[in-house]
This record gives sequence, C-alpha cells and structure tokens, in this order.
Amino acid sequence: MVSISTELAFVFLVLAVTIGMFIKGDWRYDITALFALLAVTITGILPFDQAFLGFGHPAVITVAAVLVMSQGLINSGFVDLIAKWTSRIGDGTVLQILTLTGLVVVLSAFMNNVGALALLMPVAIRMARRAKKSRSALLMPLAFGSMLGGMITLIGTPPNIVISTYRATDGSTPFLMFDFTPVGLGVALAGVLFLSLVGWRLIPLRETEADDSLFKVEEYIAEVFVPEDSRMAGKRIYHIESAADADVSVIALVRNNDRFNAPSRLRGLKAGDSLIVRGEPDDLKLLIDATGLQAVATKTGAESLLKSDELDVIEAVVAADSFLDGRTARGLNLRSRFGVILLAVSRQGRRLRARIGDIRLRIGDVLLIQGPKEELPEALSELGCLPLAERDIRLGKQPKVIPAVGSFATALALAALGILPAQVAFLLAAVAMVVMGVVSLDEAYKSINWPLIVLLGAMISVGRALEITGGVRLIADILLEAGGMLPPVFFIVVLMVVSMVLSSVIDDISATVLIAPIGVSIALGLGVSIDPFLMAVSIGASSSFLTPIGDHASTLVMGPGGYEFGDYARVGLPLQILVILLAVPLIAWFWPF
Repeated sequence: MVSISTELAFVFLVLAVTIGMFIKGDWRYDITALFALLAVTITGILPFDQAFLGFGHPAVITVAAVLVMSQGLINSGFVDLIAKWTSRIGDGTVLQILTLTGLVVVLSAFMNNVGALALLMPVAIRMARRAKKSRSALLMPLAFGSMLGGMITLIGTPPNIVISTYRATDGSTPFLMFDFTPVGLGVALAGVLFLSLVGWRLIPLRETEADDSLFKVEEYIAEVFVPEDSRMAGKRIYHIESAADADVSVIALVRNNDRFNAPSRLRGLKAGDSLIVRGEPDDLKLLIDATGLQAVATKTGAESLLKSDELDVIEAVVAADSFLDGRTARGLNLRSRFGVILLAVSRQGRRLRARIGDIRLRIGDVLLIQGPKEELPEALSELGCLPLAERDIRLGKQPKVIPAVGSFATALALAALGILPAQVAFLLAAVAMVVMGVVSLDEAYKSINWPLIVLLGAMISVGRALEITGGVRLIADILLEAGGMLPPVFFIVVLMVVSMVLSSVIDDISATVLIAPIGVSIALGLGVSIDPFLMAVSIGASSSFLTPIGDHASTLVMGPGGYEFGDYARVGLPLQILVILLAVPLIAWFWPF
C-alpha cells in the first residue's frame, strides 16, 4: 500500500484531470465520472466494498424519484394548464419576463428545472414571435429563473438533495423539505426582479434565423420532376441521392396525386414522378445538372411542400440526456429507425451549412425535423429532443390531475413533517403515480436522467476517496490558516464564490460533492454549526450563471436564443453578485453560527 501522502497526491491528480475533462467536454460527464471512480478504486485508495456505495446513496434515490414525479405532473395536464394561462399576457417585455420567470421559479421549486423550462420555453418563443421581438430577451431569464427556483426546496435541485445528506455528519438529521426556503425564496425573488427589470437589458438581442420564419425553408427545399425521357426513370431513389457529389435527400415522392412521405431509398422511380428534395441551393443545382431532373415552380411556398394532413415539421432542441449528443445524422439513420427526416440544424441561432448528414450534433442544437404528425411526439421523446412549439393540452390526461397532484402533495407533507425520509416519501409517490397510470412504467424509466444518476453515484464515491485520504481536512486546514482570525462569515463567502465558479465550469452536482465536505470540515475546525456552511455551498452550486455549460437549463436555451458563450457572464456575473450580497446575511440570520 502506498503512503498516505502518495495516495492523496494521486486523488488530487484524478480530480484535476476529471475537472479538466468536464470543462473540455470531449467525453460525456457520466463516463468521465466513472473513470475517476475506477481510478481511485483500482489503485486501492477506495476499498472495493465501498466503491459503489454512492449509487445507493439517498441522494441518488431521491433524484430519480423526483424525475419520475416531474413526469407525472407533466402527464397529468396540471402544468400544461398553468403554462397555457401564461401565454395570454401582454407584449410588454418586463411583464413577460416577470410572468415567465416567476412561474418557472414556482414550478422548478417542486419539479426538475429542465422539465419546467421545457414546458415554458415554447410559450416564451410564441410570445417573442407574436410581439415581433428577439426570443433572446426571454429565454436566458427563463433558464436562470429555473435555477433560482431550485434553491427554494429540498427537491428543487440535486445540490440541495446532496447537501441535505451531509448534515448528518455531526449527528443532526438531514435538512427537511422547506429548510431551504427562507434563504432560497429571498434569493429567488430578488433574482426575478433583477432579471425582469435590469438583467434582460444586458443581453445582446440577436436575431436568430428562426425568429421570423421556420429556418427559411424556401432556401433549401425544392420540387423536381422526372420527365418522360429522363435517364432516372426506372432508377431507385438512392440513385438520385448519389448521382451528384451533393448533400441532398428525397423527403417525399408524389405519384398520381398520391404522396409518399420519407420514401425508402430502394423505391423505384417512374416518369412523371415529382420529388420533394432537401439540399443547399448549390447542391440542388448540382443534382439537377447531374440527373436531368426539372425544377418545378410552386405557388404555395416551400413550407407547403413539407406539410400535409399527415405530415408535420417541428423545431426541437437536443436535450442534455439525448443520445444524439456527439453523433451524426448519417450514423443514426433517422429515416429508417425513427421514421423522421432531419432537414436542418441550427447552432447558436445560425443554421449550419455543412453537409447535414456529417454534422456532429451537440446539446442545445435546434433541429428542424419532419415526420408523421401522430408519430412525431414519440419520435422526439426517443431521440431526447424537446419541441419548441406549444403543446396542446391533452384532455385525456386531465382526469389524472387529482391522483398526480394528490400523490405529490402527500409526499411533500410526509417529507416536510419528517414522518418519512425524503427518499422514501418521494419514491412512494413515484410508485403510486405508476400504479395509478399517471406515468407508464416505460415512461418512468425514460424520465430518469441516467447519465445524471451515474454522475451523482460515481462522484459521491470519488468524494469519499478525497475524505478518507485526508484531502478534505488538508484543504480545510489551509483555508483556516489563510483566514486567520477572520469571522466565520468570511468562510461563508469564500465557499459560496468557489461553489459558483466551480459549478459554472463543471456540473453543479460534482461541485457540491467536492465543496460540501470541505465546508463541514471548516465549520468543525471553527467549532461552529455546519448548517450555514452547507447552505452557502447549496446556494453557490445552484448559481452557475456564468457559462452555458454549468447547468443543463443554460445549455438548452443557447441554440434557440442564439447566445454566444460570453453572453451568459454579462447577465450572470451581476446576478451572482446580487445572490452573494443577499444570501450571506439571510444565511447568517436564519442559520446562525
């Protein structure tokens, strides 16, 4: 067995490499966390029998249960009704932001913040289009509001759930459901006012290509005709698509007034057929020159070529847990596997002009997808994409509002009163929603963000390795020595700032797992209560406003809003300063040292 100092140096090295890989983003965060866990386990630093205890941690169970409950609330139609009401407000920017961020704060206090954002993002986009303004003014405040709302309750955000369990370090009971409310609610209210009155004015109002029209489809959708003497008659569709060195695809075939959407590439062609083709203008010209097909002028517009009674086109954003991340459309074979066609990709508000089949998709990309109307919702769900169009309220779901809300409210009461531990109460509610048919078993498993679960379980175990090697104690001692005789509030500010910065470059869960035990160790070294230190880490880790990579909500609005990386700091930095100025005295007042 290597010496303690060598073990500690190795753990620090693993953590440095892990944080660097989180920032670089070449590997998905759950894979990176697993490699870190394996590194400290294989070397014997973390005992084999403790390596996977993190996956059974109460925080992991609670997060999974909350995700299932969030899906149940969405399915019930209850949240849809609230979102529908929001779309009726006026066109004033301040009123729109105040309403949207206020509502998302309330929703994300009790459900997954990305789920709350996904419900209201189409509403915000519709508001922007109706008022003929840039959607960038609304989407960033909406994303930041979802993070602010998570600070209010135990289940509002995973960092709060993790923080709650660390309270047992000194023998106390974990934080209850509304223990976070006094501080979190004050910060959230101030944040909403800032975003509504000042923050949105700091955002560059960029016009995205989708602000006025649907990706300007007339630029790359065309109808071509197979003439009687064409050499393409008798050929198959794949011959058309490969006839020229061009990035084109056939998205529909019209024959004798019958339309065949997303036809097989093996389908034969006849003289007189019309084809609806997607491609860049230059590629479409190459296709026509190489095949002898004839372009057809349409009086109804390009968009009409894409839609019909059975067919629709929709914008959707690649969600954080989508398997599309890092993969290409060509490799996914979307037409045969999912029955949909990828028409265009927009990134940071600008349509990518590269060959669409070779574009490596990223989280936050906006996709223009065509497919059968009845099958599009299921296809988007399987692809891990969130639609950017308002959903119709499904009347068939409304009768399940009572069992969904009843199960959720019962779990809240049981957890808030301390009758049952949070993980047991919320798991009970999740199971109840499945039994009562609010959420199907398949939906329940799909609603769980498994990469997030793997990340949380792995990083809890890696954090344990830092503790058992003495790393936590060493960092705490260094900070205590540097702080000298300064009051405890100094360390509260330091912990909050470090948590904010770290959660802005890596995920908020990893930041919490790494900083929380250090806060506990500092408190014990000072001989004061650990509660204010844990609250400081909780607020800081949930305030990842500086970059689009710190929180999935920020990542999701980057593409639809057309934001650049630096736009987040323009609003996020003053918001973080406001959070510190308000949260520190609130923590000191409600959680005295």
